[in-house]
Amino acid sequence: MNTPADQRNGETPAIEFDRVSFTFGSGGTPVLQDISLRAEPGERLGILGPNGAGKTTLVRIALGLLAPTSGEVRVFGATPAHARAAGWIGYVPQRAAAELAFPLSVQQVVEMPTRLGLKPWQRPDAEARDAVGYALSVTGCEGFADRPIGRVSGGQLQRAMIARALASRPRLLVLDEPTVGIDAVGQQQFATMLGDIQASLGVTVVVVTHDLRTIAAGCDRVACLHRTLHAHGSPDGLTPGVLAEVFRHEVEGVFGAVHVDAHRAAECDDPSHAHHAHTDTGAEGGDDAHR
Repeated sequence: MNTPADQRNGETPAIEFDRVSFTFGSGGTPVLQDISLRAEPGERLGILGPNGAGKTTLVRIALGLLAPTSGEVRVFGATPAHARAAGWIGYVPQRAAAELAFPLSVQQVVEMPTRLGLKPWQRPDAEARDAVGYALSVTGCEGFADRPIGRVSGGQLQRAMIARALASRPRLLVLDEPTVGIDAVGQQQFATMLGDIQASLGVTVVVVTHDLRTIAAGCDRVACLHRTLHAHGSPDGLTPGVLAEVFRHEVEGVFGAVHVDAHRAAECDDPSHAHHAHTDTGAEGGDDAHR
């Protein structure tokens, strides 16, 4: 079966990082180093990495809020700043408590992008109202659109924030840690919703997360990031060795320096290794990582 990249070969990438590096200040340790990465139009790309891996910095560069120290980023062939000003990028940040304090309904929150530049007494035009209605529909928010935003569940809030981003009719949707606080069932529902959004709107989706289940369930390709790019391919191509390397520093923060020897449990004949089957990691069954 063809991947989105195969189907759209030759088109301008939705987003492309070309040898991007970023350092705060002069002489510091690079937060990002030599990142070359692209997402094709209509693709769902997952960017996976632990806390402190540089994911948020990468997102801010993609949005044009930071300029790379070296390298170049293009969004549909334009600069990120131009793409954002043109409304090509819809962004859903990590959930903020301030959004829960809004004395507004879910529908009013979703309508916010369509009211930019309008006088308080003006209404969005018919096209904008249709876009809001469709965003509520495709994200499954219609059933609670009149509910106060502060009284919805975590999963419903996330759907509302995605609907708000879609109301501006973007070409690229960037989601930063979209499943934080959502249980496993909610994560699967989230993946289904992303598929519906992609199929109906043709929007390119970039999901940035530390949660492997989110990546495995809802993305066409995945990039593993920890300062540098460790892997870039389909979720099925994630190996225990790659995951161990990407998340090594999180483990070391708890246990101290470790040596990771990742291999298939079925291929290990060392009696000192205790193997445990993990079926919820998205990797092949029976794979294990050893310290």
